[in-house]
Amino acid sequence: MKRLLPTLVLAFTLAVILAPFAFAAVGPTAAQPADRSPVAPVVGAISTVTGMAISPLLGTGAYGAYQWWSAKDEAARATLPWFAHWSFFGPALLIVGACAAKDAFGTLLPPGFKKPLDVLETIENKATGLVAAGAVVPFTMAAVSKMMVAAQAGGEPGGGLVPSGLAMLHVGAIDFSWLLNLLTVPFGLAMFAVVWMASHAINVLILLSPWGAIDAALKAARTALLGLLTVTAMLNPWVGAALSLVVILIAWLVAGWAFRLTCFGSVFCWDFFTVRRARFSPKENDNRMFAGGNLPGVPPRTYGRLVLRTAGGLEFYYRPWLVLPERSAVVEADKARLTVGKGLFFSSITANERDTLFLLPPRYHGHEETLVRAYLFGGGVRDAGLRKAWSVLKELFGGSAARTQVV
Repeated sequence: MKRLLPTLVLAFTLAVILAPFAFAAVGPTAAQPADRSPVAPVVGAISTVTGMAISPLLGTGAYGAYQWWSAKDEAARATLPWFAHWSFFGPALLIVGACAAKDAFGTLLPPGFKKPLDVLETIENKATGLVAAGAVVPFTMAAVSKMMVAAQAGGEPGGGLVPSGLAMLHVGAIDFSWLLNLLTVPFGLAMFAVVWMASHAINVLILLSPWGAIDAALKAARTALLGLLTVTAMLNPWVGAALSLVVILIAWLVAGWAFRLTCFGSVFCWDFFTVRRARFSPKENDNRMFAGGNLPGVPPRTYGRLVLRTAGGLEFYYRPWLVLPERSAVVEADKARLTVGKGLFFSSITANERDTLFLLPPRYHGHEETLVRAYLFGGGVRDAGLRKAWSVLKELFGGSAARTQVV
């Protein structure tokens, strides 16, 4: 199965990139006439925005390529928006292909070689998500408003998001689409934000994952979902919209989990690329970190402050969604048994060397001893994660174990 993952990831990615070109070349069939109802543009926009939210760079690049390919002539292509020109979707799809190759062939490399590239891709996903949310989604929803007004007025039908409709829509002497934009644009941005946050959580899970095979499987699943959504929307826009609504509902249900993962990934990337640990030193008390999975009453990866109380106990303070009223949770574990596990990229605070109570951002890397002294942890600092695995291998093949056998 591990040998098949590179082929599967590349196949899924290529299928999603090439599907819009194939459907644009075939065009609508006589058995499926264009839907001329005023609601039809909204149906198409739901699938379009959901697809771009699942993978902003791939979705925006493929959508722009589809518009460019389906344009009738060079004059029509000249009126297309900026993301539907070769200067954007060409490099965008090349970057998507490079990321797919990284995930596919990264299964054959140790995690330490691939992790910096995963951080770069996480930053790329954030940047392209902001671009899509700030420019592409509002432009698409504004075009939908014009299509709805035109269809209602008896003008050009709003059968879908086609280049001519996105570029120039003549709806009469008075254009009321701006009024409809007040509803459609916020609605589109809300859809995009919820789905993008759930999709972006996959990038953060890849950062946390120690094995390349898991990374490739997660990326393949997301690409497969995007491909299914694209093909379904082109075959039947209403079925595509229904599938998109299911995706939006699931994304809404996991929004809290995805938000915490997004915060963790943002802090991780910032600390990693700015080398913050070189100019950081833990405080004597009240340090910021993320909750682990074994802190009762606190959701995993909640961002907050660990405080050593005057009485000697530990307490974690946090704000749900970072802005709601502050809450606190008492750390019941005995400080004498708490250990700071030093990993290759980030460390953690554990109880009994197995129950993770807190995850430390990369800025704490190299400052574990200072943290142990500040909070009076009795377990000290020990290797964890990849670093622990490397020390075990080193001991097994060339360290104390080998010397003992020789003696």
